[in-house]
Amino acid sequence: MIIDEERYENAVLSGTHLLMGNHAMAEGCMAAGCEFFAGYPITPQSECAERMSVRLPEAGGVFMQMEDEIASIAAIIGATLTGKRALTATSGPGFALMQECMSWAALLELPIVVGNVQRVGPGSGIVSLPHHGDITQMRRGGNGDYEVIVVAPNSCQELFDLSFEAFNIADEWRVPTIIMSDALLGHIHEKVVIPPADEMRKKIRLRKTYGPGEKIKNVYTVTKDFENFSIPPLPIIGTEAFPWWMPSVTHSVRNGLITEDADVAFECVRIKSYKILKNEAKIAMVEKYNLDDADVAIVAYGIPSRTAIEAMNRCRKEGLKVGFFRMKTVWPIPVTEIKILMQQVKAIVFPEINLGQIAGEIERYACEGGKKVPVHLIPHTSGLHTPEQIISKIKEVI
Repeated sequence: MIIDEERYENAVLSGTHLLMGNHAMAEGCMAAGCEFFAGYPITPQSECAERMSVRLPEAGGVFMQMEDEIASIAAIIGATLTGKRALTATSGPGFALMQECMSWAALLELPIVVGNVQRVGPGSGIVSLPHHGDITQMRRGGNGDYEVIVVAPNSCQELFDLSFEAFNIADEWRVPTIIMSDALLGHIHEKVVIPPADEMRKKIRLRKTYGPGEKIKNVYTVTKDFENFSIPPLPIIGTEAFPWWMPSVTHSVRNGLITEDADVAFECVRIKSYKILKNEAKIAMVEKYNLDDADVAIVAYGIPSRTAIEAMNRCRKEGLKVGFFRMKTVWPIPVTEIKILMQQVKAIVFPEINLGQIAGEIERYACEGGKKVPVHLIPHTSGLHTPEQIISKIKEVI
């Protein structure tokens, strides 16, 4: 990580700026201490890579344009194992190519960060229009059972703020973390306020590491009861506290050795998934408005939350009891908060820029406490919902 004060000054673009969303994401990563970027051009992400190609060298970091997306994510895995905060960014087709390495990074509990500026799919889709069709893939696009953390900004300011936080989250939980964006959010230009470097520096939660001469105790997360996890520091290549081998196959979390024992393999898979799922209440970030008396709640994430708030405000002016629930993290699902929401409202309206990938997850908790809460999806692709579309659905539900 960038620790040197002079170098870090060059890494933080302090002040008030008009920034494109992709540039705001890059600047948030820079402020978080990102020292390495590896990527490959792809619309609508390319401006992020272009920005990093200029900004990283200014702060003593390294930018590498790779031959493809597979090489890009493999490169940041290598950089992460040397102790650096590392980033790659891409869009749907490129993200698909990264999935084998995403699964591998999850197995090794590596805190890599990936930006996904989504475009319409499936296939090559339409490069200039937004779509949240990669949401399910973000969670578990690679093989096997594993979990990641996905943050969902809804503005250029949040692309800065949550990109910064993505690195803290990745290091804290030793897990691949994804910054969710899209063609619309990545290309809009908005005001972004960035605090001075000394203030930003204080917000960095430094990665736990083994000290000089300190022998490695555990390579991987261990637990006895699947509630209280002990997440060890990430071993750094080139130090004494690095195992002779970090396997890319199923292993014992106790000693890192490969296994064909079913019980040991079960423990390996459970721990790497449950350390996220069992701690969703600590990890998940939500925003809530006007839910105390609400009959209907609009649930949203990402950029649709902006029109959702406008729809809520207009409904309130008409005397309709409508509240708003926003998921700032998409994965893990904020189960604890969703269960509370189900007890507060009579119905949910859910605008998504896909055919209902998260609405289906929310429906799993619609019968909490014996109460059936209907979830009304407003699907969309290739564009953003209007407030009128959301209001129309709300009135239909009421």
